[in-house]
Amino acid sequence: MKTFFKILGGLVLLVLLAAGGFAAFVAIDGVPRYAAKPPDLKVEVTPERVARGRLISNMLCSECHMDVKTGRLTGHRLPDLPAEFGPAYSKNLTQDRTVGIGSWTDGEIAFMLRTGIRRDGQYAPPWMPKLPRMKDEDILSIIAFLRSDDSLVQADATADRESEPTFLVKFLTHVAFKPFDYPSAPIQAPDTADKIAYGRYLALDAFDCFACHSGDFKKMNDRVPEKSFRFFGGGNSMPDLTGRPINTANLTPDPETGIGKWTEEQFVKAVREGVRPDGRLLRYPMARLPEFTEGEAEAIFAYLKTVPPIRNEVARNFDPMGGPALTDGKALFAKYGCVVCHANKGVGIGDVTKAKVDFPADSSLQAWIRNPSAFKPLTKMPSFQGVIREEEYAPLIAYVRDLAK
Repeated sequence: MKTFFKILGGLVLLVLLAAGGFAAFVAIDGVPRYAAKPPDLKVEVTPERVARGRLISNMLCSECHMDVKTGRLTGHRLPDLPAEFGPAYSKNLTQDRTVGIGSWTDGEIAFMLRTGIRRDGQYAPPWMPKLPRMKDEDILSIIAFLRSDDSLVQADATADRESEPTFLVKFLTHVAFKPFDYPSAPIQAPDTADKIAYGRYLALDAFDCFACHSGDFKKMNDRVPEKSFRFFGGGNSMPDLTGRPINTANLTPDPETGIGKWTEEQFVKAVREGVRPDGRLLRYPMARLPEFTEGEAEAIFAYLKTVPPIRNEVARNFDPMGGPALTDGKALFAKYGCVVCHANKGVGIGDVTKAKVDFPADSSLQAWIRNPSAFKPLTKMPSFQGVIREEEYAPLIAYVRDLAK
């Protein structure tokens, strides 16, 4: 018996030593590197591809890489990641040849987008979407946009800041999140006539909707999305620009806690206009996505109706919308969620301090707040027509003017 316990103790010790050694290796090695083997690719830049690439970039790239200070995709700190991942910064995607991607080949960009491996071999952390199953033409369109004369991607020498991944991130990239293989055959999207199949492609393969709307980033299965923890059941906690946790919505067809009682029209309105069936507006980090056509939003809804329902009551932390009219501008800035996107000082993913230049008259600023898409069709800002009370505009605008000072 003593011999047995000695052997068992030795095995336990070996396991502990192996685990400790692996942990030390992960901590020292950091996020892994791999061999970069980009294809020989040259993308023809056409107006059609640039336009399509701009739409995709608005949904996939700009929110993370757009810096309001430079007005370009020069990168910034990502405010909506869980703190357990550590401080994270997006990269400069402009055409600057030193700090941006101006010297990258089309093949290197495509390889990065598909596999997650940068041209220096560094693996992009889990929060960077990988697009191994996006159709070829959309990948080519993204590259065409990055090569275009659009102001967002013009050369800017703003230097990158390196992310500070925690041990958790380093561990996950060693054991769970690995690079994808570069596709060996052409990829096409399903026929748009098959709404369920096309909706699945949009929600899983093209725009990674499941990543945020499942239960836990750490338990996401990016190879077989349906095996992700609480698939589309929501509950991922993502801080807004004030640091308040915002839990992602349950998008399964559960009738009580998901979208089971939503109509197709209500879902399309929420996606494209940012207005929920109860009249509340979507909140950062979720934004309205007018880039989706009505048909595309309908297809996503058709697919979500086929997802197994999950009963998961997500705490939503909505600000109160009812009650008497307010006269305090700062309180209104919070009540209507302005602070969620613009932060406490007015400079978040949108910079309200520029309002004095863009909208010198109060009437023009009020018109913008009422219906921003009338001025800028693809803006992420939702319409507040019928949401903000008429008597509340004046104190709210006065507060915005104060922020600009």
